[in-house]
Amino acid sequence: MSIHLCMVLAMTDRLTKTDWIRHGLRVLAGEGHGALKVGPMATTLNVSRGSFYWHFKDMADFEAQILSRWQEATTEEVIRQLETGKAGPERLKHLMQRAFGETRKLDRAIRAWAANDGTVAAIVASVDARRVDYIAGLLTASGVAESQAWSRATFMYWAYLGQATVMEARHATLTAAAMDDISGLFERW
Repeated sequence: MSIHLCMVLAMTDRLTKTDWIRHGLRVLAGEGHGALKVGPMATTLNVSRGSFYWHFKDMADFEAQILSRWQEATTEEVIRQLETGKAGPERLKHLMQRAFGETRKLDRAIRAWAANDGTVAAIVASVDARRVDYIAGLLTASGVAESQAWSRATFMYWAYLGQATVMEARHATLTAAAMDDISGLFERW
């Protein structure tokens, strides 16, 4: 076997940047920011630390890419999916059912990290602003006056954030019919 072929085969066995980011997101969601350490993550992935440094300049680069992926997956991708679906009040109902029906361990972990890191807090603040603005747009499209849409969107977002902290399971979820009813409260009054 040629040296070139051996190098190609060795490179295909290497973890990708995406593999590392996915693993980092799992670690962050499960154990918090303090568990994002190259050595233990490499051991769990059964690779050397060099695999990490092949893809990332340093831990700050890795963390920035984790945050970027979180922002993309939990905000921009969700908005793109909603935009290709139903319109008007139905889009708002779909968003509420989706948002209030998901597990948000990763979101909680990132917000806990943001409480102690100004850079992360700025990213979370920009995500929050993007989400509230999008919800306000959905409300406006549903007939709510622009002068009321932002405050209603903000209130809905507060409820979303608060739901993630509810510990009693029976108070942490609502039926789809209940969510439809509640979303109607935020439409035209």
